[in-house]
Amino acid sequence: MVSGASSGIGKALALELLQRGYNVSLSARRDYMITEYLQQALAPEEVNQRCLVVKTDVSREEDCKNWVEQTIAKFGRIDALVNNAGISMRGLFSECKLDVLRRLMDVNFWGTTYCSYYAIEHLLKTKGSLVGISSIAGYQSLPGRAAYSASKAAIQALLKTIRIENKKKGLHVMIACPGFTSSNIRAVALDKDGKPQGETPRDESKMMTAEKVAHLIANGMEHRKRSLILTPLGRLTVFVGKFWPKLTEDVSYAYMAKEPNSPFK
Repeated sequence: MVSGASSGIGKALALELLQRGYNVSLSARRDYMITEYLQQALAPEEVNQRCLVVKTDVSREEDCKNWVEQTIAKFGRIDALVNNAGISMRGLFSECKLDVLRRLMDVNFWGTTYCSYYAIEHLLKTKGSLVGISSIAGYQSLPGRAAYSASKAAIQALLKTIRIENKKKGLHVMIACPGFTSSNIRAVALDKDGKPQGETPRDESKMMTAEKVAHLIANGMEHRKRSLILTPLGRLTVFVGKFWPKLTEDVSYAYMAKEPNSPFK
């Protein structure tokens, strides 16, 4: 199961898993986008046999429950759930509308919570994998992205707790932190008023591709890794933050302030 599978890392991971021979249950609000690329990648009979596409808004508990139930009805089991669906934001905390902050938590944190809650009984039966796509922002908060950082930190805390609670039951829990990845997440990120910012403030050509991220996440699932920090900058940020937190905050401020139209200087 892969949420947020209409584009970006979710789409790349769906295609990566199909290439490795897995059946996939895919969800997104824009479910038609999933259907389009599956029809391009597979023969019609393969799509019918190996794929399930369910229109899902992960911020809605009933949608997440329905997705799990439809997956069990079609395939009879769940071997892995990848909580990938998420949105970003950019704006000073003091200037953001509360609805923006709430929306980030509803999609990123509660979406992960709902899907994991309804899938966990099935994952325990198969001793499967529960995966959360977090971010380096879950380790080191990013200025101008308060709710995004908070939601990713909350995801990590949730999954670590689930791991500890089920450590003797064979459940595999992995937290993946891609770092900056070339995708559309920044283009559709919400501004302080809740509107999509419309264009990315960063040079996407210098980032890791979604396909590379998907390949590494799939490898991590197969090798049952506990955590993945996928970029050298991310690993350095986490390491330095443990011992020199003020330095990390200063560097984070300076780094993010260089963005075009940065909300702070």
